[in-house]
Amino acid sequence: MWIILLLPFIGLLWVPFFNKLEPSLFGFPFFYWYQLLWIPVTAFLTWLVFRRYHKGDEE
Repeated sequence: MWIILLLPFIGLLWVPFFNKLEPSLFGFPFFYWYQLLWIPVTAFLTWLVFRRYHKGDEE
């Protein structure tokens, strides 16, 4: 399950993939909104892994 934490690295390391202007979203070129999109996606993936391995309140 922790392997999904590698997805943001894979998605953001290949710069020629997202180094372009189109398609734009709300006036933002693809280059910017693609990177900004990874912020909530990464947070969600981190939350998924945390939920998977966190056993609750064990204090």
